[in-house]
Amino acid sequence: MRVLIVDDSALMRRWLKECLSSEPDMDCAVARDGQDALAKIAGFDPDVVTLDINMPVMDGLSCLARIMEDTPRPVVMVSSLTEAGALATFEALELGAVDFIAKPGGTVSQNLRTIFPDLVAKVRAAAGARRRVRKPALALAGAGADRAPIRPRAAAPRPAPRPVRRADAASCDLVLIGASTGGPSAVEEVLLRLGPDFPVPIVLAQHMPKRFTKVFAERLSRQGSLPVIEVSRTTELMPGTAYMAQGDADVQISRRGAQLVAGPVPADGRFAWTPSVDRMVASALDVVPADRLVAVLLTGMGDDGAASMSQVRAGGGRTIAQSEETCAVFGMPRALIEAGGANRVVDIDRIAATLIRFVGG
Repeated sequence: MRVLIVDDSALMRRWLKECLSSEPDMDCAVARDGQDALAKIAGFDPDVVTLDINMPVMDGLSCLARIMEDTPRPVVMVSSLTEAGALATFEALELGAVDFIAKPGGTVSQNLRTIFPDLVAKVRAAAGARRRVRKPALALAGAGADRAPIRPRAAAPRPAPRPVRRADAASCDLVLIGASTGGPSAVEEVLLRLGPDFPVPIVLAQHMPKRFTKVFAERLSRQGSLPVIEVSRTTELMPGTAYMAQGDADVQISRRGAQLVAGPVPADGRFAWTPSVDRMVASALDVVPADRLVAVLLTGMGDDGAASMSQVRAGGGRTIAQSEETCAVFGMPRALIEAGGANRVVDIDRIAATLIRFVGG
């Protein structure tokens, strides 16, 4: 596997190359900025690119847009743990990046080692996603390395949410959604097709750091009509609202009397991913009958959510797995399907409509 590491910091390039080159099947090259990266891609033809966002000469977003336009291939963004870094990362995902990894704070030589296992896993997952990379329609803004960062054209208007039955007629009490690699665009595709008249609450766990879940929830709320709230404290769950697990923690569903609530809890080492989909679903099964739950497992590496969502189906609940053809990485949905836990396997653009049918009656 050939990996091109793009970063303007010589120290970051050295440490990232040391990490990935320690894998016997990874052959690594480096580039110092976006312009250098485009030249290296032509000769090195990497299977995966890791791409810094903030660089001189040509920044990461401009470089990514050129890659997706000229020579599409999997790209993993390397982002700073800042609000600006998070915003730029979601722009990168819209442009076609498969995933991202956040740079740790503090001393580079010490703290970078903490992300090495995750970096290796995400590069491998991105390589597996290569055949599903799509060339997006981009609004190219001139030529040359000094042009402004390129943005995608405005998306076509989404269909209006279908009317659904009122909450007292809903056939379930709660919808649960889990996602990992490639999840932000998939979550967006589902939630933006739903409206505030959706008759039950939605709780979702997307594997990402705390800074990013806050920005992601705010971004989704601005773009759609369904409010999206990060669960930073114990919160009552209301119909027509989506609740996003806070990064670097898990979300636990419980009851206060008859009222369903969700709250953040410290990550548990028994669960490999955070926020944990399995822990979220297991907590819901403790307080809601399985046949009153609908659970959705979207794109992502690993198997988080497969075991608990299989229990939902076994108890009479309904479950949806995203189809392989529309996943960035088919790990989590595949695990659910192979466990016999999926009622339906659905393309991403049909999941919202399937949810409406499942919830409405």
